Amino acid sequence: MKPVTVDVVLPCLNEAEALPWVLARIPADWRALVVDNGSTDGSAEIARALGATVVTESRRGFGAACHAGLLAAEADIVCFCDCDASLDPGLLSGFVASVEAGEADLVLGRRRPQGRGSWPLHARAGNLALARLLRRRTGLPLRDLGPMRAARRNGLASLNLTDRRSGYPLQMVVRASDAGWRIREVDVPYLPRSGKSKVTGTWRGTWQAVHDMSHVLKEPAATPAADPGAVGPGAVGPGTVGPGTVGPGTVGPGTVGPGTVGPGTVGPGTVGPGTVGPGTVGPGAAAHARTTPPATPSRGAR
Repeated sequence: MKPVTVDVVLPCLNEAEALPWVLARIPADWRALVVDNGSTDGSAEIARALGATVVTESRRGFGAACHAGLLAAEADIVCFCDCDASLDPGLLSGFVASVEAGEADLVLGRRRPQGRGSWPLHARAGNLALARLLRRRTGLPLRDLGPMRAARRNGLASLNLTDRRSGYPLQMVVRASDAGWRIREVDVPYLPRSGKSKVTGTWRGTWQAVHDMSHVLKEPAATPAADPGAVGPGAVGPGTVGPGTVGPGTVGPGTVGPGTVGPGTVGPGTVGPGTVGPGTVGPGAAAHARTTPPATPSRGAR
């Protein structure tokens, strides 16, 4: 049986300090796609020297960078992760295993802060508010909108994601839910990032991210039209979070009015540090997510 291939999309804007640690933790048989979004600190050159494939995206925006990475990806499964050393890309191995085994169609990382300063209060508050709205919109009991995730490339391409700013990761979750995907959320350690966040490092940046994502949540529910490429939509497997027995062509709990989505391409992000960051819990949850907290990785000197 042919082994599954994996590409990791790493949106990057001036992450020269963090890149060595991040790239060193990506499995050797995976391909790292560093999407340079206008860096001026030599990030692209460092990434190339460390063996990564560098994709250049001149249009600024977390979504623009993620989408460029998705378009450049060729592997069976595509992962996304911030490039600021706040998240350990080595933990994506578990995400990929779940997708490959057909246990979930989209696996998301729920960030668990590891020490003071890893998640500014204003950014955390914005994330909680948006997660609550996401749960109401989709019926999924998700607690975070973090950027770390994995799904099959063909399925992601079929979601037709259009946001090119901070709403990109949220739009991915919303449209995957509308398509009947099984979505799993697992705990991941959230480390103090390297450098200052371009999005959630300031109140203004956080407000802009919340504004972008609020627009995504106002989109009408889409008619399921995307096969995630793993297991058919509508069924909920063990340990997954999904719209239960809601089959194709129906609207899941907590969703709003009808709508449709045409074919296209996609990619993610979040209200997180480094760029942007793919909640909380509330009424209308369709299932209980199984969380598997991994051991906190040792980062060492960066």
